[in-house]
Amino acid sequence: MQESGNKIGWITGASIVIANMVGAGVFTSLGLQLEFVQDPNYILLLWVLGGIMALSGAFSYAELGVHFRRSGGEYHFLSKIYHPILGYLSGWVSITVGFSAPIALAAISVADYIQIFAVVPMRIFASFIVILVAVIHSFTINNSSVFQTLITVLKIFAIGIFIAFGLSFADLPTIQDFKPLSTEFSNYSLAVAFVFVCFSYSGWNAAAYITGEIESFKKNLPKALISGTLVVTALYIIINFVFLKNASYSDLVGQVEVGQIVATNLWGANGGKMISGIIILILISSISGMIWVGSRVTQVLGEDYLIWKRYSKRNKNNVPVRAIWLQAFISIAFVYSGSFEQVLIYSSFIIQLFSLLAVIGLVILRSSKKHNVDKDAYSSPLYPLPQLFFILTSMWVLFFLMLDKPKESIFGVLSLFLAAVTYFINKRLSNKSSHE
Repeated sequence: MQESGNKIGWITGASIVIANMVGAGVFTSLGLQLEFVQDPNYILLLWVLGGIMALSGAFSYAELGVHFRRSGGEYHFLSKIYHPILGYLSGWVSITVGFSAPIALAAISVADYIQIFAVVPMRIFASFIVILVAVIHSFTINNSSVFQTLITVLKIFAIGIFIAFGLSFADLPTIQDFKPLSTEFSNYSLAVAFVFVCFSYSGWNAAAYITGEIESFKKNLPKALISGTLVVTALYIIINFVFLKNASYSDLVGQVEVGQIVATNLWGANGGKMISGIIILILISSISGMIWVGSRVTQVLGEDYLIWKRYSKRNKNNVPVRAIWLQAFISIAFVYSGSFEQVLIYSSFIIQLFSLLAVIGLVILRSSKKHNVDKDAYSSPLYPLPQLFFILTSMWVLFFLMLDKPKESIFGVLSLFLAAVTYFINKRLSNKSSHE
């Protein structure tokens, strides 16, 4: 649990997982889900299944991270298990859109929610937030650790207060307003509703991107991934129960401002301000976690590939400052482009695909005769059941994403050709450099 100047403990690691997982999605997804599934029991079941899927992924990534002993997440896992080009494609997606587009969306959302307190120019304020967080992370890992842990604890505390009040209020005429049990479990609508859940749970693998910065990573990486995912799973299930308990179907269906609707039902007009403050805190925490984690993918890629080499440089405190600012500048570019929402859809498809390949990779690794088992290393419990569950649910999500968003999903796959071009350009430059 103790942290040294250039290393973090499992608590900070867990806070990074929580920060990357808990964004505005949990406060907006329910209204969209209710357009497809009207039974509150099935809605809560979907959030439970999402938590099991995330936890299954966390078990798998904990074992992979301990085995490969390096930062970078899927980039490093896929490079070692399959082929360097597959890892490179994963890293390229992370650098260009995987973290930058969500950071841009979160920053724009902060600027949007701040309007209830003060009128600010949206894009300028969003850019200011990104720059401010990048500055905080540009000095020492200890600074980053203190800021990330503090803001995440405040976030959980604020959500906890909201949940406590929501559970303590007498039932409003709500849950009986929802449609009764039906055969929806086998319907296409259930799968689409589950996609929203998966988006909200994304980020469960965050600590695996910074394995090299975790003190005693063999012990602390699994603790960070698993504890962070368990905390978020509990929060998500309870907060969705609170939403269903304190607002009617007609109030929520099709609405994205679910948090504000429920808070207004509980506290009147002041409830909207309170929930806006909580969401702002959540979003800043998420921006911080994504800038920290995303920049480490760039750093590791720079250590391995010539065209990214300049971003591997670290300051005297072991912080990859150039990689942090590259992440910030790409995010700000998305803020001003206004195109990040579509980018989020197609990048989500690709990121889910790479996560699926990583978990399949663990199965391949375990089956390999060359796999050396370290008796002291972490091993996924109940293997291979969590891995099979993750693989099947991921394939289910990817299939229905292709059906629901075919253009974005196909564009996501096609965009990898551009990444492949840069891979072969780097290979050519490296060969040329080695012959000089």
